[in-house]
Amino acid sequence: MSSEPDAAAEARRSDLAANLADVRARIDAACDAAGRTRDSVTLIVVTKTYPASDVRLLAGLGVREVGENRDQEAGPKAEACADLDLRWHYIGQLQTNKARSVASYADVVQSVDRARLVSALSAGAVRRGRELDCLIQVSLDGDAARGGALPQDVPALADTIAQAPHLRLGGLMAVAPLGAEPGRAFADLAEMSRRLRESHPAATMVSAGMSNDLEAAVEAGATHVRIGTAVLGVRRSLR
Repeated sequence: MSSEPDAAAEARRSDLAANLADVRARIDAACDAAGRTRDSVTLIVVTKTYPASDVRLLAGLGVREVGENRDQEAGPKAEACADLDLRWHYIGQLQTNKARSVASYADVVQSVDRARLVSALSAGAVRRGRELDCLIQVSLDGDAARGGALPQDVPALADTIAQAPHLRLGGLMAVAPLGAEPGRAFADLAEMSRRLRESHPAATMVSAGMSNDLEAAVEAGATHVRIGTAVLGVRRSLR
């Protein structure tokens, strides 16, 4: 029997291990620079477009939080990895008609941006007997194509989530505006989080920062960073 598959898997594991070490070192350094403890920042590895085999390798390297952004890919991948101790984050724009499916496997939905989506996620979670953490995705630039609720709509949407059966309001998520200084954008998000916690004290999650701007996010107070390319490499669809 050929050992080529085993050799390929070991090579991939080595690449992922090296990349993870680099990312974890960046987070460590960012926490030190910001005067924060390392355990105040959670790494979510975004595995979209990569196979379940990579998720398994990452789990073996200590990754427990994984992110996906397309239901048709995420659902089968979560099922294939159901035996692993993982927490699945859905981070992509979500159509209402996909919400019940996402509620069947996601532990966290980070892209809640409208009341109709809240109702659909709640119905899906109730049907499955699951509890779902929801983050409000905030638009920091008003670009509807990238999704997100406008800042002025966050308080009402937060109340809607908090009152929905089987949903918990976890906090806020945002993507830095294209071409903008991420540090300022993430500082604005942190201020929104502070105001949100005045009425919803348990909504402590601030999901911000990706491969190219995680340091700015940590400095601004992000509790979760979403890293894909820096761990898994340039996505196949982008090559």
